[in-house]
Amino acid sequence: MRAFAELCPAPPDWRVPWPEIRAAFAWVRDLAGVPQDAVHHAEGDVEVHTRMACEALAGLPEFRARPEGERVRLFAAVLMHDVAKPYTTREEDGRITAHGHSRAGDLMVRRVLWELGADPAWREHVAALVRHHQVPFWALERPDLQKIAFRTSLLARNDDLAVLATADILGRVCGDADEVLESVALFAEYCAEQDCLDRPRAFPSDHARFWYFRRDGRDPSYAAYDDTRLTVTVMSGLPGAGKDTWLARHRPDVPVVSLDALRRELGVDPAGDQRPVAAAAFERARGHLRAGRSFAWNATNVSRQLRERCVGLAASYRARVEVVAVEAPPGVLRERNRARAVPVPDAVVDRLARRWEAPDPTEAHRVEWVATG
Repeated sequence: MRAFAELCPAPPDWRVPWPEIRAAFAWVRDLAGVPQDAVHHAEGDVEVHTRMACEALAGLPEFRARPEGERVRLFAAVLMHDVAKPYTTREEDGRITAHGHSRAGDLMVRRVLWELGADPAWREHVAALVRHHQVPFWALERPDLQKIAFRTSLLARNDDLAVLATADILGRVCGDADEVLESVALFAEYCAEQDCLDRPRAFPSDHARFWYFRRDGRDPSYAAYDDTRLTVTVMSGLPGAGKDTWLARHRPDVPVVSLDALRRELGVDPAGDQRPVAAAAFERARGHLRAGRSFAWNATNVSRQLRERCVGLAASYRARVEVVAVEAPPGVLRERNRARAVPVPDAVVDRLARRWEAPDPTEAHRVEWVATG
């Protein structure tokens, strides 16, 4: 992406142009003065650490050996890996903590890069690296490491994650750096053994992948018998993204459970209590599922938690699930929304954008990203 490509360290000097970086991005300037735990970050505030991590990245042979496009993507991930710390840092029992900054960073990175016009696949790769950037530090202690490594491989690349984690540690002043770097190296070895270091983990089928991530203890090589009896299309996207248009063009003969239509039918304001709308939607969905009838679920579904309610219900009725994620540039989206007969309030759109988690291949049999506008 151009905004990052122009600032990314490059040969022959591999310089990190920090003054230019600070001038380009307000969210970098927001890192200044944000305190950190002195035990693991004796180097200073979050901005100091981020600059040091970028400089460490620029010096890594594995970074310098990458093609230019991959270097830019890694640079963006390192630059943004702690972007949410200004909003998650707290003092607890005399210690500075930033619990949840990785997940909050994923959400913030997505919104920032969307507003900058980044390609969706590029954006999601960076967001996934930010969300999982601490995984290599403690992965070998986790009983669910395999599932974590497979999921990351489907969203980004585990070798990218190892490079990011290495730069993160080298950009600190802490006493256990060598021990953590050894954990990162072991994580990379594990991913290589599982055939998911620099590529997505392969599964026998999309049905096998779907159920591997839904049930603990499943063998990832098991070719699960496909017993699906209908297809449920779950739409996902902010108001004005183009979900109705996509359904009209691509699923014209499929019945639709539409939350917008139910709001109008029940007289519920988009900013009001949505529980009656959700209850009515689930009741209609169950009717289609009991009848073995394929249908579409049309709602914003911008969070994984909301989508899981639909996906889980569909899976319990042996449905094949496809998630269609529709998006549009911010200006186009807002223009479309305001042109509606009943626009969604801007405050509601902004709140949804802050909660936006893009669907990924672990959630459904098939995930399709559609860019409109």
